Amino acid sequence: MTFKFNNWTKALLVFICLIASVYGFMIKLPSGFRRYDKELHAAFYFLAAGFLNVLFTNGKLTRHILIFIILYVFSISIEHAQAYSNRFFRVRIHGRYDPEDVKYNLRGLIAYSVLWITYRLSLTAYYKLTPRETASKQG
Repeated sequence: MTFKFNNWTKALLVFICLIASVYGFMIKLPSGFRRYDKELHAAFYFLAAGFLNVLFTNGKLTRHILIFIILYVFSISIEHAQAYSNRFFRVRIHGRYDPEDVKYNLRGLIAYSVLWITYRLSLTAYYKLTPRETASKQG
């Protein structure tokens, strides 16, 4: 089963997910999840990298690197936005800028990149080592 999305559908899907993630990061976590904050950061960026890579890379390393950079810059930006929101709204909506969160965001991105590169190298090796039938072969 193959899903083919046109560029407008991809853009709309990414925009909806972007709005949801910004909203999700700007509110405080419920107290039950706070002890898993770092793991949730890593998991979110791992899944976000996977989602965007499936939509946009088509196996191209340069696109993968671009997605990695965009997500990392987004992670730093959202941390600054969380700190600024407390001053802007004059109400403590979220905590402070936390470099630990950025570190775990990066860990999630690196974990996905290791998985993606391993998969791409395995796929390349498989195609190189698998004999192909030639069109000129007559049987």
